Amino acid sequence: DEIDYIVAEDGNLVSITVVLDESDMGKVIGRQGKLAKALRTIVRLASAKENKKYNVEIKAKGEI
Repeated sequence: DEIDYIVAEDGNLVSITVVLDESDMGKVIGRQGKLAKALRTIVRLASAKENKKYNVEIKAKGEI
């Protein structure tokens, strides 16, 4: 229902942390991590245009 994003940039490295409720983890990650893998692939392909490296993490609210 509610998703927060934390973006930290250090030179050419950009870390994106997706923070959501524990109950939504399965919806975002998908079966066998397929949705999360697809999200990371899209971000990686888009980052090639900007000459930056992006790191995407998915965490539950209690983990931060």
